[in-house]
Amino acid sequence: MKKTVNVDQSVPTDGTDMSDVTNGPVFDVEAEAAALKAHTKVIRKKRYQPSQLDRYRGELLQLHQAGVTAAELQRWLRAKKVKVVWSTVRRWLQKNA
Repeated sequence: MKKTVNVDQSVPTDGTDMSDVTNGPVFDVEAEAAALKAHTKVIRKKRYQPSQLDRYRGELLQLHQAGVTAAELQRWLRAKKVKVVWSTVRRWLQKNA
């Protein structure tokens, strides 16, 4: 028994663009992207914890202005029982100095 296939007359089969034939809403890329970005902005949380170095802000900035390097500051902090790597000290200085 052969099955007959009904061809939908509204769908062009000659390879033409189908965006003008659909009856549904048109997909607006800019509007969707803007909505997604706005939603991300609303749900984004600030993930800032105060740095261990903030307690020594005044001393660190004064030592840095006196020409002390990040590695030397790391050793100074180690003597104060603050365990940080020198790259953390360097990044902190870049943001705060």
